[in-house]
Amino acid sequence: MAARKSQWPWSRRSQKWDPPTLLDSILESPLRLLVQTIYFVLLHLRGAPFKPPRNKPKIRVICISDTHTNTLSIPHGDLLIHAGDLTNAGDVAEIQAQIDWLDSLPHHHKIIIAGNHDSYFDPKSRKMEDKKAGKKLNFKSLHYLENKAVTLKFKGGRKLNFFGSPDIPACGGADFAFQYQKGDDPWQNRIPQGTDVLVTHTPPLHHLDIALGCGGLLKEIWRVRPRLHVFGHIHSGHGREAVFWDEGQKAYERLKARKPAGPLGDFLPSMAWIDGLKVVWYGIKGILWQRLMVGPGGGNGGLLVNAALVYQSTTDIGNPIEIVEL
Repeated sequence: MAARKSQWPWSRRSQKWDPPTLLDSILESPLRLLVQTIYFVLLHLRGAPFKPPRNKPKIRVICISDTHTNTLSIPHGDLLIHAGDLTNAGDVAEIQAQIDWLDSLPHHHKIIIAGNHDSYFDPKSRKMEDKKAGKKLNFKSLHYLENKAVTLKFKGGRKLNFFGSPDIPACGGADFAFQYQKGDDPWQNRIPQGTDVLVTHTPPLHHLDIALGCGGLLKEIWRVRPRLHVFGHIHSGHGREAVFWDEGQKAYERLKARKPAGPLGDFLPSMAWIDGLKVVWYGIKGILWQRLMVGPGGGNGGLLVNAALVYQSTTDIGNPIEIVEL
């Protein structure tokens, strides 16, 4: 377990990969901080974005990512998902060791994708010694998804459609795998319609990403609207967040996308205030609809899960495992 650094709220974060402190957020935009706090309170009051089918067995999904060569005790479940960065060096030996560990686990189905540290999977970043040796991986019982879809069967006759992709906005040198330039959008119309569970290494922009996610991926999940989206990469974004694909969420994402005005600029009338009011208005409407009309968990929303297990900028396990029932 990583020794957690105490982060004084009135200090500034030391690097962009660490979560912003309270002072960082106030100096950027106190309005955005206030609206974001209200947004998450409203999400909590709204309840679960969906319920598993009543007349069929639940599917227990264990979500992990960014293990970085660590092995640990994994809870039992019907499905295990690893959203990339199995390793640090990314050579065949490290990757195969992680595959062997995951293969030893008792879960009925196991899905993995690569991350930017898993350099062997990407020919452009593969290490020379791996190229010369010509070694190949044995995936054993694992489903490896690289811009690929698969349909899996579960107990009770249930089926789920999966799609996995390792691609990330550029964040390092040539030794990092599956990078694309930040201005590019490789996601447009890539994910099949009807995908129930999406697994990517990068987060979508504005959600569990400390502002380091991908805007193109955000547009694509609005089109596909998967029931569950599992990712990692941004360790400090670990956690889960409900999405409801409504006007309140659109207003929240617009507000997050606006250039921060700072403490003084936020007092001036602007479109940011309009978006903030829309977040509150549509959030309250959503609570009333969810509670009075369809019941908690009765909506057609989705769940985003940042499953990174290592803590902040370390390679030591420090975040809890996320478990979802579908």
